[in-house]
Amino acid sequence: MTERSTSRPRCPMHRVSPPEPGPPRPGTLATGTPVWLISRYADVRQVLMDPRFDRSSLYAEDAPRLLAVPNLLDDPNGLLNQDGPAHQRLRRTVQRAFTPRAILRWRPWVAGVVDTLLDRFAEQPQPADIVEGFTRPLPVSVISRLMGLDHVDGERIRHWADHGLSGGAHTAEEVGRAMREFGEFAAQLIAERRESPADDLVSELVAAGDATEEIDDRQLVSLVCGLVVAGHETTMTALGNSVVYLLTEGRDAWAGLAKDEAAAGVAAEQLLRTIPLSEGLLLPGLIRRAVADTDVGGVTIPAGSVVAVATNSAARDPDVFPPGPPDLFAPLPAPGIVFGAGPHHCLGAWLARLELELALHRLAARFPHLHAEFTLDTIRWREGQITRSPMRLPVGW
Repeated sequence: MTERSTSRPRCPMHRVSPPEPGPPRPGTLATGTPVWLISRYADVRQVLMDPRFDRSSLYAEDAPRLLAVPNLLDDPNGLLNQDGPAHQRLRRTVQRAFTPRAILRWRPWVAGVVDTLLDRFAEQPQPADIVEGFTRPLPVSVISRLMGLDHVDGERIRHWADHGLSGGAHTAEEVGRAMREFGEFAAQLIAERRESPADDLVSELVAAGDATEEIDDRQLVSLVCGLVVAGHETTMTALGNSVVYLLTEGRDAWAGLAKDEAAAGVAAEQLLRTIPLSEGLLLPGLIRRAVADTDVGGVTIPAGSVVAVATNSAARDPDVFPPGPPDLFAPLPAPGIVFGAGPHHCLGAWLARLELELALHRLAARFPHLHAEFTLDTIRWREGQITRSPMRLPVGW
């Protein structure tokens, strides 16, 4: 696995302060493309839910350049970059597997994955690295089991994810090579599941796609690759950064997490709201393009404009959320937006929530005296990706 890391002190993610929310204002992407920055909670939800802001027009012939180096999200055939009926067809193919009811059926085996990893972690000599032993392998193990990839080396999956969501750590050639390899793997997997279906999500996707005859193998490949990467990257990042916070400035919440799963579920929502996944304001998946002149927060966004929603700012909008450090056990006063909203709301949001809830609760219950053998200044950060998370966190108990 190749990752860019740094040994120089960096601000931990829970201390990253996004710009104050305000009216839509002009900004610029790294490519030099002008963009309208949307940062207030109500405005962000409007843009994400309004069909006058879409994804597919970002790939029209007249579309400006968005990324300096392409990544997995930059695929016109991908679910993220479809709109209207085409998007609905693709989304229906996979959505059944990610409903809250479906996630509820998975709860026992997700809990089993958590417990198995914690059993192994408890046997390690102290101090032990909780990233290597728990926060990184958990989401990889869950998505691998869900998609029938238990036979695939987890480091191989991490390699594809690191390149697929690269934010500058790899060259365009390196990303292209890794994505071709990933695509070939997914195409072979689809062919195998079509020939010999199994009890996994890939087999369900193939069966659903073949039944409708409206989804081709190119789109299935994109779906499989996207689910493998998105199915663990967000959870890994959120869990690692949450552990940093909980073992330092948020240590008072540890006993509350151990009490019951419901309390840990509320805390997970607050942690997702207040600890950014990325320092960057303009995440590629949160960019839209206006297809008509549209008023947002009293500002007219002209048709053809590129628009980026800053969920980090909107999640701390003082008109919606209490300012200051979060009360981890207070329910959110409004729906969280870390997973987006509207037609492109993250399919895996409920799975990520389930993993975080079970991971935080069972970790705190199993290790009531877990403590940091690191300081905020000694953390080495995984960088050069769209998200930022700790490379290593030595802990004792």
